[in-house]
Amino acid sequence: MANPIVSINMAVLNGEKYIRHCLDSVLAQSYPPELVEINILDNGSTDETIKIITDYGLRIKNRRFAKFTLTKSKVNFGMWGGQEELLKYSSGKYIVVLSVDVILEKDFLTNAIRALDINPKLGALQGKIYQFNIADLISLPSRALHDNSHNLKPRVIDSCGFKIFRSRRVVNIGHGETDDGQLNQAAEIFGVEGAAPILRAEALRSIRVLGEIADHDLFWYGEDLDVAWRLRMAGWKQYYEPSAIAWHDRQTTKQTRRGLRDFIAIRRAIPLRKRRLEWRNIRCTIIKNDYIINILKDLPHILSREIAMTIYLLLFETAVLAEWPNLLKLMPRMLRKRREIMRHAKTRPTEIHSYFS
Repeated sequence: MANPIVSINMAVLNGEKYIRHCLDSVLAQSYPPELVEINILDNGSTDETIKIITDYGLRIKNRRFAKFTLTKSKVNFGMWGGQEELLKYSSGKYIVVLSVDVILEKDFLTNAIRALDINPKLGALQGKIYQFNIADLISLPSRALHDNSHNLKPRVIDSCGFKIFRSRRVVNIGHGETDDGQLNQAAEIFGVEGAAPILRAEALRSIRVLGEIADHDLFWYGEDLDVAWRLRMAGWKQYYEPSAIAWHDRQTTKQTRRGLRDFIAIRRAIPLRKRRLEWRNIRCTIIKNDYIINILKDLPHILSREIAMTIYLLLFETAVLAEWPNLLKLMPRMLRKRREIMRHAKTRPTEIHSYFS
């Protein structure tokens, strides 16, 4: 089977401290460059991001990549809104939704595409994503990292995809764990996380709801969970492939909680705006995508978590609850989108429920 064309799509805003490392890891890929197109959308950067990308344009062309486009926008589309915009320029069979704060191991594409090509029902692939800290690399020439990128340290896992519980709590699989081989087996997962998922273009285009692929009401935070859930509802499988390796400098937190004190500290390290959006957007995602019969099955788990979380917020993060009016304001639109999603759903409630731990 001939290797397919792959689109590496990146929506970026003020990414000057990451962009060189990210693009150098793209240029170092073992996958044939003539089968890789690179599409970048700048969401209105005010730093040196555009200049750096423009300088890389000549190097990309000299490597004979299939295509390179840089689109400059005065409007901030956000991460997934930007990805939707970039689909207009994409001809790849597969789309790498690449965040600027990610570094790819040199065989990332080769291993991911091999896994995707096996199963035409596989709509999205999740790699093994490790943590890194840009502060540890800032003094190094970025190209020096990619001849042997396995030397990036520490080898602590950032994410191997989304896991969802019956309470509707969502976690990143393996987050904060030292890699001792416990996640070395490929497996089906509920959904791919948003740092560097590889999606079948056909699958991504199939989840359009009321004209939108990304839900523009969920701007900035939690959009990846919504996309993953809608892919599930549309009948697409999602897998974790440990040989597709990358590193992510997560901007929220790299820590894992060991008790209430740790939980509070971790939460307070996240900007209030993001905490509010996370709270609102996860609930919007559930309202849009969750089958009523599954909610009823798990109602004790859901209510228990919601009550506990509300008590916590009242005691420690009252400002997050100020997002309630915005959630209520969005309800009519969420219910319209829900009707559309349910009308086209191809996955039965029992199958969706089987992914809830």
